[in-house]
Amino acid sequence: MQILLAEDDDGVAGALVEVLYDHGHITRRVTRGRDVMTYHRSSDLLLLDLGLPDVDGLEVLRRLRAVSDLSVLVLTARGDERSVVRGLRLGADDYLVKPVRLTELLARIEAVTRRTTAARAPRTARTVRVGDVEIALDARQVRVDGAEVELTTKEFDVLAALARRAGTAVSREQVLDEVWGDAYHAVSRSLDVHLTQLRAKLGRPELLTTIRGFGFRLGD
Repeated sequence: MQILLAEDDDGVAGALVEVLYDHGHITRRVTRGRDVMTYHRSSDLLLLDLGLPDVDGLEVLRRLRAVSDLSVLVLTARGDERSVVRGLRLGADDYLVKPVRLTELLARIEAVTRRTTAARAPRTARTVRVGDVEIALDARQVRVDGAEVELTTKEFDVLAALARRAGTAVSREQVLDEVWGDAYHAVSRSLDVHLTQLRAKLGRPELLTTIRGFGFRLGD
């Protein structure tokens, strides 16, 4: 896999490049945010540090999401809730706080890649309708009362996980496992962030029910 690493710390970058190489990945390391916009088209995944010298990593993520659905795993020292929430809302596929165990990083990379590959694979055309909300699972499009609603990759993945079981109670662990590849995801609060965003964007909060102590249900 071609990995783009945006990291300005030489020591951290050197260790990451070596480990990724040992596991069969080819890594291009850049130190500036503007270089991400230059090289992202030839990459399969971006490892993004937020503390870049020229442009804040969250701004890089915002610009990238305007032009690309490249898988992004944020790898940063910023562990405050505000940064985590902003990173996920801007479209990061995962968020890890340094220092990180390399085995966990490799597992997260595999999980993100697996989900992205599955999402892009050809599927039988399916559309789920809940009230006036239409969810085209194959086209990854959502319409509310006929108007298209723009969702981030993760927001759609969460919605799709519930839409495939519309009208049925889905456990929190099921959603985490399907969307993040881990039923006990370290940043499980990200699920709540995405659900809040979904309710706001769909404008139909009554369709997405939280079942206390269990999980969620889309529709009746």
